[in-house]
Amino acid sequence: MEDIKELARAAKQRLKNKFWEECKRNIDDGAACAREKGINEAKVKHSLRGKVKDEIKGEKPDLFYLKVKELLDREGEVSDALGRLTDRAYYETLSYEEKQRYTLSLSAKYLQALDKYRREKALGI
Repeated sequence: MEDIKELARAAKQRLKNKFWEECKRNIDDGAACAREKGINEAKVKHSLRGKVKDEIKGEKPDLFYLKVKELLDREGEVSDALGRLTDRAYYETLSYEEKQRYTLSLSAKYLQALDKYRREKALGI
């Protein structure tokens, strides 16, 4: 029951602070900017709506993605990205097989984050 009350309070606060008017303005501004740059407006709107939904749900940003984004913004695509993203302390505790699985998992996560980064850059976000 407390969860429902908490959600209702948060919704009321968003209305009070004109959260929705701000969101609509941001989405419309993003679409206008996309139109000027010749980018698909629908994709920009969809991406911005997703960010609004995440904010409402209170979802935490993906820390791994933020780390990848920072690396790409700072230095671009580098050949040793996996080495830079590896948690060395954790990695040293693993067996040979576990290290292989960790590296493959890290590689897959990096490729997903890189794809997301490229899509956001293409949309101008």
